[in-house]
Amino acid sequence: MTRPPAAAGSGARRTTCPRCGYPVLRQLVGRRAALDVTADDTRYTAAAAEGLRRPNRLDWCLRITKHGPDLRWADCHHHAATCPHEHVVDHECTALAAPVPARTRARRTPPAPAGQLTL
Repeated sequence: MTRPPAAAGSGARRTTCPRCGYPVLRQLVGRRAALDVTADDTRYTAAAAEGLRRPNRLDWCLRITKHGPDLRWADCHHHAATCPHEHVVDHECTALAAPVPARTRARRTPPAPAGQLTL
């Protein structure tokens, strides 16, 4: 079984983090239940990226195709630590979280007059 060819525009796109402004790569990785990946645009070797991996911070194999950069899973058991491609790691935003606006509750009028039961 062969892998279907990548469609144009299906690879990673370079952008900046909306909160901290750091350059990142964004891509949906996977064919069925795709994972929305936001990774730092800093390149590492496979061994260095594996050292930065944590339970909630994955590393990704970065392949350069004719359509541009393409992120692929790198934590599989068959991915060699000596992979010749560059690797990137998930972005950890260091910007302060935006303040949550205070919610105001609108008063509702009761559905029935006081003392009357509603069904």
